[in-house]
Order: sequence, then structure tokens, then C-alpha cells
Amino acid sequence: MIDQLRRYLPVLEWGRHYDRDDFSNDMIAAVIVTIMLIPQSLAYALLAGLPPEAGIYASIAPIILYAIFGTSRALAVGPVAVVSLLTASAIGQVAEQGTAGYAIAALTLAFMSGAFLVALGVLRLGFLANFLSHPVIAGFITASGILIAASQFRHILGVESHGHTLPEILSSLFAHLDQTNWITLVIGVLATSFLFWVRKGLKPLLRRAGLSPRMADIATKAGPVAAVVSTTLAVWIFGLADKGVAIVGEVPQSLPPLTMPGFSPELISQLMVPAILISIIGFVESISVAQTLAAKKRQRIDPDQELIGLGAANLGAAFTGGYPVTGGFARSVVNFDAGAATPAAGAFTAVGLAIAALALTPLVFFLPKATLAATIIVAVLSLVDFSIVAKTWGYAKADFVAVIATIGLTLGMGVEIGVATGVIISVLLHLYKTSKPHVAEVGLVPGTQHFRNINRHDVETDPSVLTLRVDESLYFVNARFLEDLVQSRISEGCEIKHVILMFSAVNEVDFSALESLEAINRRLKDLGIGLHLSEVKGPVMDKLISSHFLTDLNGRFFLSQYDAWQALKPRHETPRAAE
Repeated sequence: MIDQLRRYLPVLEWGRHYDRDDFSNDMIAAVIVTIMLIPQSLAYALLAGLPPEAGIYASIAPIILYAIFGTSRALAVGPVAVVSLLTASAIGQVAEQGTAGYAIAALTLAFMSGAFLVALGVLRLGFLANFLSHPVIAGFITASGILIAASQFRHILGVESHGHTLPEILSSLFAHLDQTNWITLVIGVLATSFLFWVRKGLKPLLRRAGLSPRMADIATKAGPVAAVVSTTLAVWIFGLADKGVAIVGEVPQSLPPLTMPGFSPELISQLMVPAILISIIGFVESISVAQTLAAKKRQRIDPDQELIGLGAANLGAAFTGGYPVTGGFARSVVNFDAGAATPAAGAFTAVGLAIAALALTPLVFFLPKATLAATIIVAVLSLVDFSIVAKTWGYAKADFVAVIATIGLTLGMGVEIGVATGVIISVLLHLYKTSKPHVAEVGLVPGTQHFRNINRHDVETDPSVLTLRVDESLYFVNARFLEDLVQSRISEGCEIKHVILMFSAVNEVDFSALESLEAINRRLKDLGIGLHLSEVKGPVMDKLISSHFLTDLNGRFFLSQYDAWQALKPRHETPRAAE
């Protein structure tokens, strides 16, 4: 009972060993991450089309809930760029930005995403995320980074624009260029340039000035805060808000409120597909970050429990004024580098953000939206990676097509169609690659008991014995392929008397594949050719034994391919070397 409880509440495991050193490391990491999260949370709420406080609210309860239910000791949960963009795209189709319906739709989206993730975790279906191929994910994130950056140029220019696709955004921007607020443009360009410089140039400068590596790193992570403070002061001192510079304005000075998602059937049906897509994308991003960081400390991540942890975080966001969240790459790396020892670092971060929500929100009244836009642009452009296009072109043309299609559709038709296409393409790629399994005709390597591809090695073969090594599990998608291959091979007029299917790489044979094997067996039997199987794995053999295939088999099972070769090769014939 206790072990079962610890499986669903990892806090009971790491909490037993929590000590003063862990507390010290977690507190330091929390301070650093809190400093980073304050401007980031405000910025991502802006990206999602929500009031800035929604970003802070979405970073408090979700972090605490993940600390209780999650398994990663470094993952920092909260709003992220891609999920914020998906949120804006989804709820922008069901409600008008700035209305109560828009906020309720965001809460509902978080609730549905959380419920879906928890359900997947309880049912232990985390493996479903594996159906999203890395090239497709990389293509989608690259395209999303471009879309996000393009969408923020309206705040840099100080103009009104709209659009969910790249052509729409650019067209709208060009149409309003004559309305550019030059003061806003100067603020945006300076803030963006400063933030880019901070990422590359500040730390070396501080190290040359004599700061310790830790202090230089902390100062670098606090770079966005410096941009926020300086531009806010500039707007306040010079009264730039009266000159058309858009500012954040009043932010409620309070802890996250208790909120209630909407449960109308119409709203739920409209948000069902976006909620599933956000859940999948968020989980894939989160689990990849968590596993990467865990591997560096030889820690273990439980994907199914991660689903529950992220689901709980999203449910928390739904009832505390937030919107969908996931584990963020940048803040998690900062958390890890700052020395976070346990998930308690996240809980301490939540406390820091709660203090900021209570005491610091009046200080961001004059914060220009151009600075928040600059924060987003600098953050998301690091996600853009066109090298995946060149890599897939040189390695696998099918993956290249998938990447190009995902990027093109995301930019041209919007993030929802892009990510949906990415999921479909990933599944189709898997089906395509497994529909034509690699099947090699093999022969005996002279002087050994090993069998290799006759087209790659100088091996011994016999015209009366055909051995096909099947290098893929057999199921409904590829079963007919093997059937056709055997049929074509024995139709060539050869002197084949025995066909051996070498199953050393076959891990599964489903019912459709069993029927194909039975069809192959019947055809060979009619032709007077024996069908034999070698090196069949235990689980596959168990399945075959449970059917009537063994009874009807026109041949034998062999423990090894060498045994089959020795038993079936005619003794009076001299083997020939394959060309």
C-alpha cells in the first residue's frame, strides 16, 4: 500500500531524505528561477492573449502540484512559448480576446488538458507520445518559433495587427506600418538587442571583471529583469505612456483566485481537439527535457507518472486563474544549473512568485509591452533550428518531407493544422517504414555458424534452400508484404525445395500476420516446398503454439539457423559461393 502510494506521490520518496543541503540548494535555485520567471510569465500571458497576471497565476499552483506528483527533480513547470501560442490559437476561435469568455475558455482548456494527461498517466499510456517523431517535433517547434516571433513585431512597432498564419501576420504588419510608434520601436529594438547581448556577452564580461562563475551566471539569468526595470523607469520618468507607448497597466495585487472552468457541451466540443494536441505537444516537450536533465545525474523519470504530474499542474492552473502549462526547457535548464536538488525548488519558486503577485505587481504598471515582446522574441528564436532540414535531407528523405510539410503547414495554415499534420505524418511515417520491412536473403559465412545478407557478404548458398531473414515484427500493415515477397521469389523458376523464415528480429506476430503465414504455408505446400522457421523468440513461439499454425506447418521449427541449414541442405550437392 505504501509503495503504491509512493508511486503516485513521489514527494513521499524524496521527502524522506530531504536535508539542510538540499534545502540550501533548492532555495538558491528558486531565487534564480523566480527572477527569471517574473518577466517570462508576464510575457507568455501576453502571447496567449490573456491579462499579464494570468502568467504569474499559471506559475504558482501548477509548480506546487508538480512538485508533489512529478518525478523530475529539475523540471520547472509553467507557461511556455509554444503552448501559449497554441492556447491563443485555440481559444481565439471560440471567444474574443479580452472578454470573460476568453478567460473561461483558457481555464477550460487547462482543465481538459489536465484531465486528458491524468487519464493517460493512470492508464499508463505514456508510450503514445513516441508516435511523434523527432523530426516532426523539431519542424513544428521551428515553425512555431517563427510564428511567435512574427506575432510579437506588432508590439515592437506599436501597431495593431492580427493573423494566425505567417502570411496573415506579415500582411497585417505591412498594412499598418505607417502607424508605427517610433518611441515604441526604439524601446523594442533596444530591449531586443540588449537581451541578445546578455545571452552571449554579459557573462564573459562579468567574469573578466572578477565575478565568480556562480554570480556571473545569476547576473546573466537576471538580464531580462534589467531590461524590464530600465524600460519601465524610462516610460514612467518621461511619461512615454502619454505618447502612445503601450504599457501593461494595472495588474491585480493578489494571490491566484479560485476560478471555475466552463463545462458547457458546446465549449468542450470546440476545445477537445486543441486540448489533446496541447497535451501531446506539452508532454513531449516536458518529458524530453526531464529525461535529458535526469540522465546527467543518473536519475530516473517515470513517463506515466510525469503524465499525472503535468495533468495535476494543468488542473491546478484551471482552478487558479491560469491556462495550460508544461515543463519549460529554458527555465528547467536554469533550475538544473542553479543546483536544484529536489522538486521542492519548484515549490519555493511558487512562494517567490506568490510574494511577487502580492507585493511587486504595482511596479510593472509602466512596463512597456514592447519589452515583453522582446523577451518572447529572444526566447523563441533559440527554438528555431533549420539544421534539421539539412540533416534529414542527407539522412532520410521521408523524414525530410515530413519536416518540410510540418514547417510549411504550420507557417501557412496555423499551429493547430501544423501540429495535427505533424501527428498524422508521424503515424504515417511509422506505418510507411514498417509496411515494407527489411527482408534479406542470407547465406552461411564460410567457416562460421553466422548468416549474412547475400548482397553484402561472400556467403555459401544452396539453390534448393531459400533463407529469408525478417528484420521487423509482423503485423497487419506489413504482413501482406512478406506474403508477396515469398510468392515472387518462388515464382522465379528456381530449384527451391525449402523456404526458411529466420525470425531472429521478429518480436511480434499479430493475427493478420498469422493468417499471412498460414497463406504462405498453404501455397508452398501445394508446390511441394517446405516452410520452416528458425530462431523464433519465446513470446512469438507462445503465440504460434496457441494457434493451429504448428499443426498445419509444412516444415519444422529450428532453434538456430545453422541447425536448419545443416538439416535441410542436400548432402550430395556442393555449395556455391554467392556472387
